[in-house]
Amino acid sequence: MIGEIIAAIVIGILAGYLARLFLPGRQDMGFVMTVVLGVIGAVVGFLVFSELLGIGDDDKFDLGSLPGAIIGAMLVIWIYERFVHSGRDRTRLAR
Repeated sequence: MIGEIIAAIVIGILAGYLARLFLPGRQDMGFVMTVVLGVIGAVVGFLVFSELLGIGDDDKFDLGSLPGAIIGAMLVIWIYERFVHSGRDRTRLAR
């Protein structure tokens, strides 16, 4: 159980940084936000690929799920940048 949680965090870190690398433009976020969005994206990618599409292992979270985790992290970071982070920029400009 602990090993799976650690593996999910490590894969989330990798997925977060690779997603930021593959997304065009500059993402204005630090290490913690990259890890959080990477882990969330890894879970989203794992669920989409294993449960909805039937691709990959559905009983464990391992390195084989990294491509799905990267795609999920790209989606989550894109949503974050468009909806959450863009709202912060507008409030700064209004001051």
